[in-house]
Amino acid sequence: MTRRQGRVDDMTVPSQISYVKPLTKPKAGRETHVRDLKIPEQRHPEKAHRPDNAQPKKPSWIRVKAPGGKGYAETHKIMRDNKLTTVCEEAGCPNVGECWSQGHATMMIMGEVCTRACSFCNIATGKPPEALDAFEPGRVAHAVEKLGLNHVVITSVDRDDIEDGGAEHFAQTIRAVRHRSPNTTIEILTPDFLKCDPSVLETVVEARPDVFNHNLETVPGLYPEVRAGARYFHSLRLLQRVKELDPSMFTKSGIMVGLGEDAQAVKQVMDDMRAADIDFLTIGQYLQPTPKHHAVDRFVTPEEFKTYEKAAYGKGFLMVSATPLTRSSYHAGDDFARLREARNKKLGLA
Repeated sequence: MTRRQGRVDDMTVPSQISYVKPLTKPKAGRETHVRDLKIPEQRHPEKAHRPDNAQPKKPSWIRVKAPGGKGYAETHKIMRDNKLTTVCEEAGCPNVGECWSQGHATMMIMGEVCTRACSFCNIATGKPPEALDAFEPGRVAHAVEKLGLNHVVITSVDRDDIEDGGAEHFAQTIRAVRHRSPNTTIEILTPDFLKCDPSVLETVVEARPDVFNHNLETVPGLYPEVRAGARYFHSLRLLQRVKELDPSMFTKSGIMVGLGEDAQAVKQVMDDMRAADIDFLTIGQYLQPTPKHHAVDRFVTPEEFKTYEKAAYGKGFLMVSATPLTRSSYHAGDDFARLREARNKKLGLA
């Protein structure tokens, strides 16, 4: 998210900041069983018995400063005071120090336990221990107002245990932010709603976020090992349907590189995205959260990212962010302003 007259934020890689929540309601005379999400085996039980993958040393262009400072502490306090979860922490974003020091954090709604178990992701996995919190949309809206944001990014875990996948909860959150901060632009980063009736997408689109983002994450050939619970063409079609429902809504998607893909596959994804009329593409380096996660195949150089950026603009994207530290919502507010400007220029309105 972006502070008014400020910059933005983001997500992806190892977080050690979590909460302890009961898995079940305590029974009379019995000790409550708890799951400590700071313990890797409990955070990712499905990965606990996997062989370790070596974590290579990061090159100089990946290094970031450790989080800290007054701005970071103030953002942390607002998140805790409002009992909010952020993807910055849960996914272990490498940019958290920079973003939080400027008051930017990406809200993660619908809990902190995801029903999927993607091999690249550091979000805690399993059966979510709680139902959706009806008061969460209001707390998100309060935090957005308190931080004084002109652009906010709201994402979520996957909730395959809920009939509509959390679509109505997204819509309620969008409406709550609109009510408290009518001048704030809203970007959402949604799940794929794979197991839901197709009509749930209409619920989210009708709430009119300014940007609808859903990440493809990787090239289709790597889905079985990287994103086994998802379907490449379903995700692509989801974004295409957003445009069909509301042609004026900006759509956005992103992938990681360094998972084992090649340049030809990346460029094919670009073509697929443009065929779905996606406006904004992000490409960033995959960073391995723990030895139990998918191995880093290689570190893509800044020069290669520049090549991807040039190719993407050549294919017709309105906006492209392709750098090693690019994440879905990193600098999202500034990028949204450029995205809107690019569309106006294309339409001859600039």
